[in-house]
Amino acid sequence: MLGRLNFILLIAVLASGMVLVRSAYEARRLFTEVDRAQAEGRRLEADSQRLQAERHAQATNLRVEQVARERLKMQAISPNVIQAADDHAPAKQSGATR
Repeated sequence: MLGRLNFILLIAVLASGMVLVRSAYEARRLFTEVDRAQAEGRRLEADSQRLQAERHAQATNLRVEQVARERLKMQAISPNVIQAADDHAPAKQSGATR
C-alpha cells in the first residue's frame, strides 16, 4: 500500500514538474511575442509620424505652386498674359421695378 502511494506521489510530482516547465516555456514565448508586438508598434508609430510630416510638407504653398507649375503648366499672372472675355449673355433683369 505504501509503495503504491509513493508511486502515485511520484507521478503527481513528475506531472506537476512537466506542467511547470511547459508554463515557463509558454510564458517566455508570450513575453517574446509581446516584445515583438511592442517593437512593431514603435515602428508603425515612427512611420505614422514620418508620413504625417511628408503629408504636411506636400501641402505647403511652395509645394502646391511647384506642382501647379510642373504638372499643370500654370504660370503666375502678369498684365501681359491677361485676356479679356466678352460676356454675350443677356443681363439678368430683377423682378423689382421702381
